[in-house]
Amino acid sequence: MGLGGISIWQLLIILAIVLLIFGTRRLKNLGGDLGGAIKGFKDAVSSDEDEADDTKKDAENKDANAQARESAEQDHQESSGDKKA
Repeated sequence: MGLGGISIWQLLIILAIVLLIFGTRRLKNLGGDLGGAIKGFKDAVSSDEDEADDTKKDAENKDANAQARESAEQDHQESSGDKKA
């Protein structure tokens, strides 16, 4: 038994018929095109993940900078409050 009840011999016969209909050159071109499409898809997905990571890092940096500014402003207000007293 092979895939879904199809034996290896049936798969080989189907492959032979496909080769007779399309020829090896056409199948080679089709395989190359399919491989190129898969590679392009993988590259696009990985670049999207990289962009998402960069966006997340930028947001974290902005939050850290905002917290540092708030802390500096509080320190400044406390120190100027001490001078008035």
